[in-house]
Amino acid sequence: MAPRRSTRRRRVVRAVLAALAALAAAAAGLGGLVVWQHTYDLREEAVTVRRDGRTLDGVLALPEQGKGPFPLVVFVHGDGPVDATHDTFYRPIWESFARAGYASLSWNKPGVGGSPGDWLDQSMDDRAQEAVDAIAWARQRPDVDSRRIGLWGASQAGWVLPKIAAKNPGIRFVIAVSPAVNWHRQGRYHLLAELRRDGASDAEVAAALRRRETGLELLGRGAPYEEYVRAVGDPQGMTAARWRFVSKNHTADASADLPALRGVPVLLVLAGHDMNVDTADTEAAYRRLLPGPALRVGRYPDATHGLVRQDVENSALRLTLTALCAPRALFAEGFLEDQRQFLASVGTEGPKR
Repeated sequence: MAPRRSTRRRRVVRAVLAALAALAAAAAGLGGLVVWQHTYDLREEAVTVRRDGRTLDGVLALPEQGKGPFPLVVFVHGDGPVDATHDTFYRPIWESFARAGYASLSWNKPGVGGSPGDWLDQSMDDRAQEAVDAIAWARQRPDVDSRRIGLWGASQAGWVLPKIAAKNPGIRFVIAVSPAVNWHRQGRYHLLAELRRDGASDAEVAAALRRRETGLELLGRGAPYEEYVRAVGDPQGMTAARWRFVSKNHTADASADLPALRGVPVLLVLAGHDMNVDTADTEAAYRRLLPGPALRVGRYPDATHGLVRQDVENSALRLTLTALCAPRALFAEGFLEDQRQFLASVGTEGPKR
């Protein structure tokens, strides 16, 4: 009997070793897949923009081949502490632009990734000037076509993009992704969308709106943060630094600056499941203020505010796995290709430096 037990034991050991080898091979394969999926057809260069006492640490993403000069897309972030790659979220977009022959420039917000300053100290005018400085820096590079520079911006960038164009009439094109128009209207829309999503009662909605009106009244007369806390009780994530930021920017309204984009090719990108921005309000404002064929509108009915597929964003597990294993598939169908085609239609031919 002993030899039989020994034979069975060897078979078990072999089976276990085979299973372990299969798992190791699968893990190696998955690792290889992840590495491949996060390898982009780009050349990334860490850059530092210094101008008028300001320092911006960023990334210049160039097409994989060629010396240029390349037309350039300057990225303008949305809200929050965003780094140059937006935690790699931008890289699939940069790759699609590179395939159209364009370079991309992005930088850490102040205070992010070791960059000096604090983004919560910025106004929308500060953010616009920051971008103007970056454009002036880029125009001095031999690998950038100084006459073919445009903008890409999302969400809060809706208040920044037209300000940049007003300060820099040489902007050749703009891609505006889920841009806001009026800070107060956008805030009310976002609040109600969240309350509806969470199944709030009528009483809870009324209480939230009263709280919001109290905050707006305090902002309107420049009240300090301590008074806000006394008035509303639980600040619910509104820190003193955030109150300072909102105090500087709550009157933002892109309507005053959007006419600076008249005649400039603009691709307005709108999502069907946007809980942050009222897309109907945004589209109406853009069509009213930017009449004519230069404005193009792309609608993505299955996308969320960040143009991520809704079915992916609604599942934490699926979102994590997609970001890890197939980052290009995060975005709504057609989003990357439509932007590439827009840039191609703007034209890679044109006056060189």
